[in-house]
Amino acid sequence: MATLDAMDILISGASVGGPALAYWLERYGHNVTVVEVTPGFRPGGQAIDVRGPALEVASRMGVLDEIRRHKVQMRGMSVVDDDGKEVYRSEEHTLTGGDLASADIEILRDDLSQIFVRAVGDRVEYLLGDTVTAIDQDDSGARVTFATAAPRTFDLVVGADGLHSNTRRLVFGPESQFIEYMGTYLAVWTIPNYLELDRWQVFHQIPGDSWGGGVMSVRGNSEARVYMGFESEEPIAYDYRDIPSQKRILRERLGGFGWELPRMLDHMEDAEDFHFDPMAQIRMDTWSQGRVVLLGDAGYCGSPLSGQGTSMAMVGAYVLAGEIKEAGGDHRTALAAYEREMRDYVKGNQDLAFTNRERFEAQQSGVEFAGPAVGDVVNAITLKDY
Repeated sequence: MATLDAMDILISGASVGGPALAYWLERYGHNVTVVEVTPGFRPGGQAIDVRGPALEVASRMGVLDEIRRHKVQMRGMSVVDDDGKEVYRSEEHTLTGGDLASADIEILRDDLSQIFVRAVGDRVEYLLGDTVTAIDQDDSGARVTFATAAPRTFDLVVGADGLHSNTRRLVFGPESQFIEYMGTYLAVWTIPNYLELDRWQVFHQIPGDSWGGGVMSVRGNSEARVYMGFESEEPIAYDYRDIPSQKRILRERLGGFGWELPRMLDHMEDAEDFHFDPMAQIRMDTWSQGRVVLLGDAGYCGSPLSGQGTSMAMVGAYVLAGEIKEAGGDHRTALAAYEREMRDYVKGNQDLAFTNRERFEAQQSGVEFAGPAVGDVVNAITLKDY
């Protein structure tokens, strides 16, 4: 096992929170292994936002300028009817990124992930195409069994493996105990920019429904990302690992509607980066048990409605690594401090998902919204200097 100061730490998940945490832990002198179930770093994903203290975290990592260079460039957005006729237009804000004049940075999930992976370099070990199958822990460490690699013992195991966290399931219990379904499903995938959009996004709301689909040009207009969604009062039973069945569900729900939705669904069939999930949150009384701790969506998913999932993961990675450093190898002290620092910030940002929904409904009805200001919630944590 590692000395008191240098710990052997396993991170499950190599999307955003995992590589960000790996950066800080390696910087503080720990031995880091990252296990990721996909055989490579997963492509695709929606445009995500880096806001408030997460911008400061990126600055302290030395990657803020690179994130800015990869930001999604948008001039505005349109909403169109069934025939493609524009019924709304804005050059001040977009549906995916909000206020275009703000300091927030909108960036593709896979671009941000790769920036963090490059920042770590070859100083951590990656086990790609593998997964954890069992975790047995005691006072001496956490013995981890993998699907492929030989069993190993770690001082600490971090689950940064998303909404459907395998780590959470193994240690804390079934997903059903912690998930709060929010009545909506969202799918995202890449298509050619056949509409020739120029730093623009277009959305179509299905008449009589609150959802539909849209598309935005990305990466210098060389490609586009599609968003499609629908409401469902009850959760749908499906295997989140079965991509063909998810594509069938989406086509069944949205294939008969207008505008460009049918053509985008045709492109979906060949998309290798298709992602489909419910709008949902993970709410837990504690994010740690013994030598296992959860980070980001695995422990406190805010859902895309909050717009804060990425920022919470980045801030959480910074705080978790910092508290481990401060505790000098005492994982109990470190994990308790991590929860104290993050709990109010997380709760406020999870609640923001419901506030955002109320704000949108008020705007649609022409009613003044009296809820909390987004900026107050987004910035509701002061980063310590570790």
